[in-house]
Amino acid sequence: MTKRTLMLVSFLSFLARAEAPLEQLNLHTEQVTISGLSSGAYMAGQYHLAHAEHVSGVAMLAGGPYYCAQGNLGQAMAACLHKEDAPIQLDAINRTIEDYQSRGLLASDSAIKDSKVWIFHGDNDETVGRHVAEHLVRQYQQWFKQDNMTVIFDDEASHHFPTVSEGHACDISVSPFIGACQFDAAGALLNATAGQLNAPSTSEQGKVYSIKQHKLGGDSAKSIAKNGYVYIPDVCLDGEPCSLHVSFHGCKQNAKTIGMQYIEDTGLNRWADTNRMVVLYPQTKNSLALPFNPYGCWDWWGYTDYQYATREGQQIKAIHTMIQALGALGKSSAMSQRSVD
Repeated sequence: MTKRTLMLVSFLSFLARAEAPLEQLNLHTEQVTISGLSSGAYMAGQYHLAHAEHVSGVAMLAGGPYYCAQGNLGQAMAACLHKEDAPIQLDAINRTIEDYQSRGLLASDSAIKDSKVWIFHGDNDETVGRHVAEHLVRQYQQWFKQDNMTVIFDDEASHHFPTVSEGHACDISVSPFIGACQFDAAGALLNATAGQLNAPSTSEQGKVYSIKQHKLGGDSAKSIAKNGYVYIPDVCLDGEPCSLHVSFHGCKQNAKTIGMQYIEDTGLNRWADTNRMVVLYPQTKNSLALPFNPYGCWDWWGYTDYQYATREGQQIKAIHTMIQALGALGKSSAMSQRSVD
């Protein structure tokens, strides 16, 4: 069976799932943990600085500093990826951060300092250079003491989400951008951002459900996909209090492109099973028209609007609204098990 056939079978299998009613979730959304890969790492950083008072921990894999692109696609494609001779202007970025904070568009320094931070970069990453990740570390060092940060520069990993055994070879970067590296990045980032956790389940015990992002995210959700996904352990459906982790996929990793592979193969769900944790997997949409986003990236250079990296940015507002809505998800009809419009 070819790879394309396997992806089609996977896609059809979750299209065919019957709708399932949901019981009331007792979900704590005042403090969440977040993570992201590549464009998802940039998005995680943006959301963190925008709403740090509601973020207890943030993990960024294969990403760079907040506002690296400074609203410019050319800057994003050069300085913020792998072009070492293009400067990343941290001083100018810091002035922008201070301006945004003074206008209430970002969280205060004191709120940012209260979070835990985990940063990962693979030395075989030919998409985002090591120097870009080093700028991210330097940027966060201005807020954090060393014991609040975990920084891993891995000499084997490429541009992907590292796992113990799922995915392609560790030293290459190909779709679905999940690498078998003998390293459980999901467990490492969750333990660093959410505290010491119970060991993961050996197989997923909960279920993945579809959520209506345009309904839960409001008018600001127009630039993202109609559907997102959420993994809910069985214990959370029984009314036990549960926390929320938000995982942002990278470019070319939304469900429209790779099916459920990012959602099911990173290992986050098995950790969620044993630690009363719901995992939200928001989804972008691919677009060849305006806004131009052919690879389904999160907006980290300004394709939606000039306020993209602030509380007023469309995608950040949509995600924040969705997170708040998830606390009352059991009262909503916005969710059906793996259904796709």
